[in-house]
Amino acid sequence: MNLPATAARAILADDERLMREQLRARLTEAWPALQIVAEAKNGLEAVELVQQHRPDIVFLDIRMPGLTGIEAARQIAQMDIGDDECLPEIVFITAYDQHAVEAFEQGAADYVLKPA
Repeated sequence: MNLPATAARAILADDERLMREQLRARLTEAWPALQIVAEAKNGLEAVELVQQHRPDIVFLDIRMPGLTGIEAARQIAQMDIGDDECLPEIVFITAYDQHAVEAFEQGAADYVLKPA
């Protein structure tokens, strides 16, 4: 996988701590310049952290408590951002391939099946 060497800021959202740790390790290995600024345990927390940190990219699990990844992506897409800011790219990391079409309808940049 060829990822940009430039720095980017990311948020990881998965309700399973072990999955967040594995994703963080894989991303650090594949994209050393990526700065993981926060981690969320559910969809509601993911939306709040995006509001707070304004990351470049958000890695979302599909099935999470509070809000699903799809619901969180919808809320993120509707955020009111400043003129000099962009909404983050959304990448879904999930074990469920049946949600791929819906994820791309929500503007997902990518859809990766676990284990990543």
